[in-house]
Amino acid sequence: MFPLNHVRKLSSFFLLALLPGFFPPLSTVTDARDPIPIVVTIPVLKDLAEQVGGPHVRVTSLLSGYENEHTYSPKPTDLIAVRKAKLLLEIGMGLEVWVSSLVKNAGGQSLRVITTSHGVELIQDDTDAHEGRHHDGEAGNPHVWLDPENVTIMLRHITDALIEVDPSHTTEFRTNQAAYLQQLGRLQKELSARIQRLSDRRFIAHHPAWPYLAKRFSLDIVGTIHMQSGTEPSALHLQALIQKMRRDNIKVIVSEIQLSQRLPELLARETKAHVVVLTTMPGGLEGTATYLDMLRYNVLQLARALETTS
Repeated sequence: MFPLNHVRKLSSFFLLALLPGFFPPLSTVTDARDPIPIVVTIPVLKDLAEQVGGPHVRVTSLLSGYENEHTYSPKPTDLIAVRKAKLLLEIGMGLEVWVSSLVKNAGGQSLRVITTSHGVELIQDDTDAHEGRHHDGEAGNPHVWLDPENVTIMLRHITDALIEVDPSHTTEFRTNQAAYLQQLGRLQKELSARIQRLSDRRFIAHHPAWPYLAKRFSLDIVGTIHMQSGTEPSALHLQALIQKMRRDNIKVIVSEIQLSQRLPELLARETKAHVVVLTTMPGGLEGTATYLDMLRYNVLQLARALETTS
């Protein structure tokens, strides 16, 4: 038997439970506990998905920012993450040649793969440095995210995908998208003004990752050390670069933290040039945790190097 006062308390509870608003809406409880599980190939996509999705997404990046995205080998934990995900975000264009087999092996029936480079105006490589193909079969350099204008297209694909999976937060996703694009626009304007003050915008690239950045900010890539990913440049090619740098007084070499600095430093010693180490991935260097941080860091560091040596 329950004591009389305990019975009264239970009766009061059930009466309150009948009142509107006593229990929180079920959707609120579900949303708080179950953010959309998303897997992305590279850190820039993690940042963009989190900027739009906020607390409603849980994003796992397969690469941390230090690996080579061309030659990455998925781990068993990657397979598990993909199997549990609702969305997989990739750049496409052959950048992540390992993704298709990873998705096939994971076997997730509800997984949607979003290729964020769709609709981006491609820059053609002068060589066969990248063997990827775009979705329509057109070849192009896959490092599209290094142009902030391309990020606006990528962000649209991400926002649309999130809305399709979770339409109840459409307004919030759209609001976050618009706020981020405003930040991106302000930063692009600031960085463009900084570059316009430079009298010499020429540099040698370590690897063909920078054409989109160079085009957007009116920079001039006059030579590339590694013309093909995974293949060492010939001695003849290196000698031609050294002669060009001496003849044309080119004093800046742009390298990447993800690559060995041996060859850039060799060219720098031979030509008295300056090596500036940048990153193609958020988180690759201190102070580059987000895409905006990375873009600011790369452009300002390059601008200072060009200004110092001109």
